[in-house]
Amino acid sequence: MTLNKKLFSLITLLFLVALLAACGQQETSGKTTDEESASETTDTSAETEATEEEEEDEEAEEEEVDVAAVYQSGLEELAKVSEGAEVDFQKVTDLYNENLQSLVQQRDSQNETTIDQQILAALSAGADGSLDGSIVKQIFDKLLQNVFYNTIKAEFNEVTEYWGDTEEVNAEIEEAKEYYAILKGTVEKRDNAYGTKLVDQIDAGFNEIEQAIANDDELGFQLGKQLVDKTLMKTFYLATGALENGYASKVAKAVEAGELDKARAEQAEGWAFYQSIKGYITRHSEEDGNFIEQQFNLETDAAELDPTAVNDAFVRGFAQIAFNEFKESEENITKDKGVITALEGALFINIIDGDIKRILGEEAFVTLEEQANSYLEDVKAGNKDEALATLEEMKPTLSGLLEQGK
Repeated sequence: MTLNKKLFSLITLLFLVALLAACGQQETSGKTTDEESASETTDTSAETEATEEEEEDEEAEEEEVDVAAVYQSGLEELAKVSEGAEVDFQKVTDLYNENLQSLVQQRDSQNETTIDQQILAALSAGADGSLDGSIVKQIFDKLLQNVFYNTIKAEFNEVTEYWGDTEEVNAEIEEAKEYYAILKGTVEKRDNAYGTKLVDQIDAGFNEIEQAIANDDELGFQLGKQLVDKTLMKTFYLATGALENGYASKVAKAVEAGELDKARAEQAEGWAFYQSIKGYITRHSEEDGNFIEQQFNLETDAAELDPTAVNDAFVRGFAQIAFNEFKESEENITKDKGVITALEGALFINIIDGDIKRILGEEAFVTLEEQANSYLEDVKAGNKDEALATLEEMKPTLSGLLEQGK
């Protein structure tokens, strides 16, 4: 199975875009927390047959729900807190239970998370006055964005399962695009804040996916899927741990300005956003993942949140993931998986491109991205010796990033 050359042109463009956006890390959005939130706002045979029928019925019911409209209605009710108006928490709870809960519970079951409990606990605490309404809104908003993101990934998994059934596969991709449409505002906000081209990259990923389906190119689909997934991960990273415009930095600025209520709301927003990438980071770099969680957790005084330490932990975490992906690629270098994990390694480097430039300098970053791209192309072309030689050249730089801030 051959790799569409267009994807490699796209990867090269992605790296060039990152270079042109070097100063983007210094930009600020100039919006208040409420404005930001508004713009960001996924005998046994008989028993088995019965269970399958029940699951199909549940899926059919979910398809009839306008998830985006219900989500927006909940946010609009919760946003009343910023106007000094009374929030009807029971209304939001009913909207959630009747329309969104089953989807959330499915993702909880698949990912071993407790988002359903967390959303309901926040709404209950808002209703009894034990948690400020602005914090409840952030938790509701960003945890549901987590669910929508993971639903996109679930749809991609369904594509793999049904590969060969073009009608079913195209239906799954359309559903994934519908959930992405809900998240697009969050992606656009990061583009505005950092000068990135995340929306363009995700659009290109979906285009690559659709072309791969049309050409019965499963490897091409897997590569396009990675571009969409990792670009969304970059979005969540830029929202949380990137310096200047991430919520760790915003919390520190609010504390310095004496705006403690704002700081606490932004801390909650950062925590909820982080849940979308926490599992990935913790799985590869447990100490760093847990540190970031502890910093954003509301049990931590906002004044104690250290944006530089949070950023360092993110850099180490993503560098470790890139290192592990390249290692897996090396172990599968003659297989399709070797190509897929080579792309993943390159994309994880791209997630922290601005940080690498700041830490190591522009020249070192350009060298690293060229090496990552060269390695990917050699793996794809079957040039094993050349690929392994390039990989050895990359390892010292990645190893150095693993020590960032220590």
